[in-house]
Amino acid sequence: MAKGEGFERHKQPWTAAEVQKLHTLAKKGMALKAIAKALTRSEESVKDRAKADGLGIAKLR
Repeated sequence: MAKGEGFERHKQPWTAAEVQKLHTLAKKGMALKAIAKALTRSEESVKDRAKADGLGIAKLR
């Protein structure tokens, strides 16, 4: 992957379904990495959205 190439969905707006899934997975206690993979979004994006929605995401131990 060349520099500057990242996620294909770069800066895509969140859909209601994605937000719902994020809330569900976060409440189940899933780790950030797993949630990001399930939503096909970057960990940073998931973390920012969870913070904006006041969700806590489990840290891996």
